[in-house]
This record gives sequence, C-alpha cells and structure tokens, in this order.
Amino acid sequence: MKKNVFVFSRLDSEYVLRLEDNFNVTQLDPQGDIDAQYAAALPEAHGLLGVGRPMGRAQLAQAGRLEVISTISVGYDNYDLDYLNERGILLTNTPDVLTETTADLGFALLISAARRIAELDAWVKAGNWQATLGPAQFGCDVHGKTLGILGLGNIGAAVARRGRFGFGMDVLYHGNSRKPALEQELGARFCGFDELLGEADFVCVVVPLSERTHKLIGRRELALMKPSAILVNVARGPVIDEAALVEALQNRQIQAAGLDVYEQEPLRESPLFALSNVVTLPHAGSATYETRRAMVELALDNLEQALLGGTPRYRVNPRVRGT
Repeated sequence: MKKNVFVFSRLDSEYVLRLEDNFNVTQLDPQGDIDAQYAAALPEAHGLLGVGRPMGRAQLAQAGRLEVISTISVGYDNYDLDYLNERGILLTNTPDVLTETTADLGFALLISAARRIAELDAWVKAGNWQATLGPAQFGCDVHGKTLGILGLGNIGAAVARRGRFGFGMDVLYHGNSRKPALEQELGARFCGFDELLGEADFVCVVVPLSERTHKLIGRRELALMKPSAILVNVARGPVIDEAALVEALQNRQIQAAGLDVYEQEPLRESPLFALSNVVTLPHAGSATYETRRAMVELALDNLEQALLGGTPRYRVNPRVRGT
C-alpha cells in the first residue's frame, strides 16, 4: 500500500508525477483554504515536503502517522527539532547543493556594497550623470583587503576562496572550532570574535541561526568594526540586530552593508529602504534555476529514501527511531 505525502510548497508537475509513482500525493492549493487543507492532509500524511512553514508541537499534533519532513532548504530553524526528536520524526534538508551559488551571491553583495553598484545604478538612471565622477560617488577597493568570515563552514569557506584567490584578500575567521586544512589552503587566520570585528575590512556572516547566534551582531559588535568596514549577511536575518544596524548605517558608524536576509521576511517596509549605503536583496541566496532544481531533486531523494526503507543522504536528526 502506498504511503501518503503532503506537498506544502509549490512543486512543478514533473516532480509531482515522480512522487505519484510511489506515493499518494496531496498538493497544497495556495488559492484555497490553507488551514482546512492542512487539517485534512496531516492526519494521513506519512511524509511532508516543502519549505517556509513553521512546524512544531502545535502544527503537527494531528499528524499521527508522520515519519519524515523533507525541507527544501539548508536551514531548519522553522522546525522544532526537540519535538520532532520526541515524536521520532525524521527531518532531512538540502545542504551542499547551494554552497557555491550562495557564496556567489555573498561576494556579489560584498562587491556591490563596496563599489556602490545599486546606488550608482539608480543615480545614473535618474539622469544624474552629467560630468566625470567625483569623490561623492567613489566606492572602495575590494582587492587586497581583509575579509573576516564568521562561520567558516561550507559556504563561508566558498566565500573565503573567492576573496583569497580572486581578489588577493587576507582571510580571518571565527567559529566554534579551528579548521587547520582551510587555514593551510586559504592562508586563513583563526582569531577571536572581537578581534575579527576590529581588523576586518569586510565582515561576512555565515553562521546558522540558534539561541547562541541570535543577534550575534548588535550595537556593541558594530561599534567594534572599522568606520570603513562593510557588513554582509547571507546567514539568517535574526543573527543581526536590525535596529542596531540601521542606526550604525544612518550614523556612518560603518561604511555599508549588503543584506540578503532580515528579521522579518518578506521585508515590505523598513528604514533600510531609506539608506543609500545598504544593498537589500530578497533572500535570493539560492535563487538560480540550477540550484533550486537541485534542491528540489535532493529533497525528493531524501523523502523517497526515508519512506521506502532507505537511508536519506542528509538527515538533520539521524538518531530518531527508524533511521
């Protein structure tokens, strides 16, 4: 007998057809009654597939048959891991396939903030380019500067490689542990948190969101950075105290910021929008055709393996029963 899968995010028909080879599939209709669809699907679902919806005790109380949630993302802060462990529900995710793409975007933000790409693009389109540029339009160099990485995991290391080998940057990093192999490869130097903030010309935040990293960068930390420093965040929005960052940018306490993530998403209104020294992107780190396709395919692989008796490649909580 086929198991039941509830797809709670938009999925192309080719992937739905693939799932239907092995499972009874129900797909969320975003135009319908969302709550009613969840109420109908969850009690029978053995597997869930999607991204972006918080799931914990309150949301999954009626999901008595649930075995696995396959999230189409790397991050899993939307999921109550303690509750999933308590229930013996496996959570899988999609790391690695978006490493290089997210690093591309992180470095694009860094360059855009340094060379004022978005600001000058808008300035030219507004008809302001009437003569040779003067100091009011100057940016700052990227090559040869010091790049500080907070969280030298896969994405952080990929950003560091771009800086080191593409732009001749010195690399500093801080994290939970030292990475000797990466130190040798990148000539990177492990240093204290405050030391990195004080020395780096560019601070790139690539840490997972947790209780420990919530508002990791606030007023105190921004005050430690150079007035010429640029802050880049491709991690999670709540890692930075957004009100403190707005204040620092308004007062030119730091030079600029490049942001892809925010405390509240989607970001429809924000004092950030009034600032010329910040680049704001719509959580686009993995938003390429190739990467999103690879993420969906990996999420499907994880789901199929979990429900058909195999071992999923990426398990967030591998010790739950049945795995």
